[in-house]
Amino acid sequence: MRRVLLALFAPALFAQIFPLKDVRPGLRGAGRTVFTGDRIDEFTVEVLGVLENAGPGQSIILARLGGEAVERSGVAQGMSGSPVYLDGRLAGAVAMAFSFAREPIAGIRPIEEMLRFPPPAATMPRAALLPPPQQLALRLPPSFELAGAATRLVEIATPVSLGGFTAATVERFAPELRRLGLEPRQGVLGGGRPAAAPGDPSRLRPGSMISVQLLTGDMSAGAEGTVTHIDGRNVYAFGHRFLSAGATELPFARAEVLAVLPNLATSFKISAAREWMGAITSDHTAGVAGELGRRASMTPVSIAVRGSGRAWNYNIEMVRDRFLSPFLLQMALFSVIDATERSVGASTFALRGRIEFEGATPPVRLGNIYAGEVSVAAITAMSAALPLSYCLQSGLPGLDPANIAIEIESTPARRHWRVDQAWTSANRVRPGDTVTVTTLLADENGGDVVREARYTIPAGMPPGPLNFTVADGASANLGEYSMLLAAAPRTAAEMVAFLNKLRENSSLFVRAWRDEPSFLVQGREMQGAPPSVALLLSREQPGLAPVTPPRNRRLAEIEIDAGALVTGSRTITVEVIE
Repeated sequence: MRRVLLALFAPALFAQIFPLKDVRPGLRGAGRTVFTGDRIDEFTVEVLGVLENAGPGQSIILARLGGEAVERSGVAQGMSGSPVYLDGRLAGAVAMAFSFAREPIAGIRPIEEMLRFPPPAATMPRAALLPPPQQLALRLPPSFELAGAATRLVEIATPVSLGGFTAATVERFAPELRRLGLEPRQGVLGGGRPAAAPGDPSRLRPGSMISVQLLTGDMSAGAEGTVTHIDGRNVYAFGHRFLSAGATELPFARAEVLAVLPNLATSFKISAAREWMGAITSDHTAGVAGELGRRASMTPVSIAVRGSGRAWNYNIEMVRDRFLSPFLLQMALFSVIDATERSVGASTFALRGRIEFEGATPPVRLGNIYAGEVSVAAITAMSAALPLSYCLQSGLPGLDPANIAIEIESTPARRHWRVDQAWTSANRVRPGDTVTVTTLLADENGGDVVREARYTIPAGMPPGPLNFTVADGASANLGEYSMLLAAAPRTAAEMVAFLNKLRENSSLFVRAWRDEPSFLVQGREMQGAPPSVALLLSREQPGLAPVTPPRNRRLAEIEIDAGALVTGSRTITVEVIE
């Protein structure tokens, strides 16, 4: 297979490659990387052997690195992708290292494996996925490791320099970032956003430092690595996956190294992004590939926090990626709240906002209230990131975010009502009667408030039990989530309509329903189906559109604004008589 792939390369490129089959222990060569500024320096390489089948269809060249800088720092984070040459030809890229090694021994990814994944001509179609309700980062695969007897050969962690984030944010999200093979570095970002004008491509060479810019503006995040090979406009780097995102579009900039910091655990480079160079378009196990001069689309995000007569405004630009974007938005929101509000003690955050999309797709509206003593900021941040995640991971065209605007109103008190009691004005009713459903809401301090809803029994309603359920927004949404799992939206408009239909948690919902089957067929609710039709719909019909399992027949739903977080539910039953 490898010979077939190599035969496809242009003759000039083939002549530049040192094939893996010719690698032998004892061969000596040189590697290239940046240790200071943008000057590319060489380090020595001595081949120790080849680890065959280190991964599925993959091999790793094991080598000892040398030179004054490498001897001082070891295999440092940021060296990923540093090209290695044997007999003057490109053999591969520094990609792996041993944890806590006393010598600079590295795993080198063969260049043939990196070239298997050229930059795609166009973005590949996305598979429809539903995000987990807990941690958005868990959708990304963990870093690749090779187990050993006492040590492990692991991918060199990609350093991610964070600017504008609070220490609590880095601490909270660091475990998830490390699980993805990223090592967060706070306070070592050497500069602001890169220059807007594209840089000179000739300044980027094998061994140059690049920074994949995930966030820019009032908060910034950049992932650093090294260029392995440049073929015309195509750029290959890192020597290992970034996030295994497949086809993607992430902007990258040329970077300069301010210093290499030797560390007892893992040394790392401190770098600063200088000017835009292109976009990473392919992210696979053997490395990343991109295109020089390509401009990646970014999404403007504005976040405003209001409270106690104070106001803070933050403006950032965020990458458009089905996995990264929701996770980055979650981090940014958490950091903004943590920087401006207290993290422990009674607090309430009312979140409002909208996610706008390219083209004619209507926006997604955001709106909920969160209250509590601890972890309120984390819940609030997740609430805004989840709708974006649903959209981006749906695989539907027309959901590219063009702008995100979020406003958070903070109150240093817990605004929270729970459903304490509920009753109706009558136990037996006739068609045409009006029933008053009364709900008593209580708070943690012993205060209470009464809310009422009125429902008129439709003419001709058959005799029998009629149920009224008083519930919070989250409980009332359970039916919609089950519908989503059974019949996923087929268009961008359907996805937006589903998200905008979800009930806010600051309202009380009074639902009138009967214990009769109701079905969702092709996204539409079918109520009051005759017994024969209900029996047919209850069975799985090959070749027909999916039908949700039967659920209770909803007759009406009344929303009552509570102005605070509402939790709890109660159900009351009345008897309809002739």
